[in-house]
Amino acid sequence: MQHTDRHDHDLGLGHDLQTMIQRGAERRLLLRRLAATSLLPLLGCGGGDDDSTSSTGTSTGGTTTSSGSCTVIPSETAGPYPGDGTNSNSSGVVNVLTLSGIVRSDIRSSVGSLSGTAAGVPLTVTLKLVNTASSCATLAGYAIYLWHCTRDGGYSLYSSGVTDQNYLRGVQVTDFNGEVTFTTVFPGCYSGRWPHMHFEIYPNLASATSGSNDVKTSQLALPASACSQVYGVASGYSASVSNFAAISLASDNVFSDDSAATQLASVSGDINNGFAATLQVGIAA
Repeated sequence: MQHTDRHDHDLGLGHDLQTMIQRGAERRLLLRRLAATSLLPLLGCGGGDDDSTSSTGTSTGGTTTSSGSCTVIPSETAGPYPGDGTNSNSSGVVNVLTLSGIVRSDIRSSVGSLSGTAAGVPLTVTLKLVNTASSCATLAGYAIYLWHCTRDGGYSLYSSGVTDQNYLRGVQVTDFNGEVTFTTVFPGCYSGRWPHMHFEIYPNLASATSGSNDVKTSQLALPASACSQVYGVASGYSASVSNFAAISLASDNVFSDDSAATQLASVSGDINNGFAATLQVGIAA
């Protein structure tokens, strides 16, 4: 290279100037190429793909935003009224999971030998099951058992007036998107608890025969805005007014910890058209 450089210089000033101009142009071209290349990693970090997801969030309009979808939902008590074979009512051990017809999407009516339909404001509940150990991958083929109180705050099979009913209880299997949807009624608010629903998750339908087989038991909280639209307005919810006024998420014995954010459902709708609640449920599968 030293010999070549000296040789170029010997060709004269005109040649040197021409060489400098040429090399400058090449240098500028190289810099432009490098700059373009350095942008490539940035294109994959935000906004080029509307369907992009990550283990810390979901895509919204091409922007990845944190949604807590990969946070493991906390385990909670099944309460005194699970009806899953793990406790008893006044007649002995009660287990709706073994009843014919319990696998259903509409849980407003009783099944088996019992008859009756729960009254109340229509509500659909969609739970989306995701795997926190695998980048929020959806979990298909899992069974979810959902149950909750009536508009009066009682639990079928246990509470006075509804011991001869098993409605507001049902099982669904998660689809390809990891989702189950139940058609039910908006639950009431009974003394000492924030409005909520219970659910148990099983690895498959075959194992959903006893609460002792579940991989997670948790609860869903309903937002105050939706509850305020129902209580004191819709027929049959009068008892909920004073109970709801005396409770908060912060004072509830289940939702009072910091994990309540992962259990609070998103709810849309109104009394005339019914409500729809959605919640993503994360488990480490």
